[in-house]
Amino acid sequence: MRTTLRWLLSLVVLIGTMGAAGTATAAGPDSAGRDTAGTDAAGQDIKDRVLAIPGMSLIEEKPYPGYRFFVLGYTQPVDHRRPGKGTFQQRLTLLHKDTTRPTVFFTSGYGLSTSPRRSEPTRIVDGNQVSLEYRFFTPSRPQPADWSKLDIWQAASDQHRLFTALKQVYDRKWVATGGSKGGMTATYYERFYPRDMDAVVAYVAPNDVVNREDSAYDRFFATVGTKECRDRLNALQREALVRRAPLQEKYRQWAAAEGATFRTVGSLDKAYEAVVLDFVWGFWQYWGEQDCASIPDAATATDDAVYDTIDAYSGWSFYTDQGLEPYTPYYYQAATELGSPSLRMRHLDGLSRYGYQPAHTFVPDEIPVRFKPWVMRDVDTWVRHNATRMLFVNGERDPWSAEPFRVGRGAKDSYVLTAPGANHGANIAGLTEKERDFATAKLLEWTGVASAAVKANPDRAEPLARYDARLDKRDLLREPRFLP
Repeated sequence: MRTTLRWLLSLVVLIGTMGAAGTATAAGPDSAGRDTAGTDAAGQDIKDRVLAIPGMSLIEEKPYPGYRFFVLGYTQPVDHRRPGKGTFQQRLTLLHKDTTRPTVFFTSGYGLSTSPRRSEPTRIVDGNQVSLEYRFFTPSRPQPADWSKLDIWQAASDQHRLFTALKQVYDRKWVATGGSKGGMTATYYERFYPRDMDAVVAYVAPNDVVNREDSAYDRFFATVGTKECRDRLNALQREALVRRAPLQEKYRQWAAAEGATFRTVGSLDKAYEAVVLDFVWGFWQYWGEQDCASIPDAATATDDAVYDTIDAYSGWSFYTDQGLEPYTPYYYQAATELGSPSLRMRHLDGLSRYGYQPAHTFVPDEIPVRFKPWVMRDVDTWVRHNATRMLFVNGERDPWSAEPFRVGRGAKDSYVLTAPGANHGANIAGLTEKERDFATAKLLEWTGVASAAVKANPDRAEPLARYDARLDKRDLLREPRFLP
């Protein structure tokens, strides 16, 4: 799996989040009796209660109106099977609303933003939010790094241990959530610790059950959008390989000026093709049909236009050593457990030298990898037959939604919903009106905060917290295409 590292693209959609300064609220409960200032009924400050948890430490507190926001460190075992064999510090943030509200457990599956942000489920239930950095993403990496301890069970055990510690403070309902790899992470957590969470909301979470069988992606790219748009994208992608020599010289000059190197991927030529092959995927993942007219006509485009367009949608910087390094933990997981897509791309026959390069290509040679095909099959089987109060939200035009999670007859009160026309930013707000109301009502019901009116008529369901342009803003890092 790979996607393109470049700038932050702010989208007003919400999978979950990756600040803004304000003033702290006055001490004491508000008019509704809630401890929004962080003091409980016994007069104990919420910071003191959280820091009393063994292994918890304060990194920073940042003010935000109506909340307390903390950046914290938590001591975790490197190996949950042998907790005496070393520890590491795992970062998390806590957006504290009130101990009488539900708590949302968010993870991106990658690093951690240290600015106050609120995921969509947190706004819907007007709750607290705990956000956890995924193990092995800097700085939450054991030293020295034993990469064999980076797997989905160890990561789920990180969540379980933190939840167990925080449950003594936040004793109401809990919901696990995340988008893309974060949605995968929330699902894996539920599979291994199904008694922890009261519900799961997983956004655009891919489910690569059989790593060698990726025809679903071929079907997606053969039918997504209009034929005119598909042909326009494919033609420009093909043109970038036709003009490999002059465009690669531009790439070489850029790399020399930036000090970029290509040891991990193997050569500048391999990196060049990987970026070009990302182009069509990246377009559909983050843009859509409405943007197709801005793609230059391949037959008349200048070299600069082709080069700059590929850069805008894929990112020439990503497959350098410097671009790949922050994502080594992801590629390691893709090469050992998660799997990664591969496309046939017949329109590039005779031009592509390497095809879709497997995930292990992007892992440094000194880190050993071995793929375990049973891991994703196990999770898929468990979800189909055991899912309980799980909601999967997918995007109709999101490539990653081509291989989604599904629920079967054994699942209970669990649903898979698709936002029409949505890309990788699909969320509950983007569902059809009927499904949006249904999903919102379910989340309120699962967390025990649904009103009598909503219980009687789900059509009346809406988020309990008002929209906050700063807190609910989505800063979506446009990552390399094969990063979900």
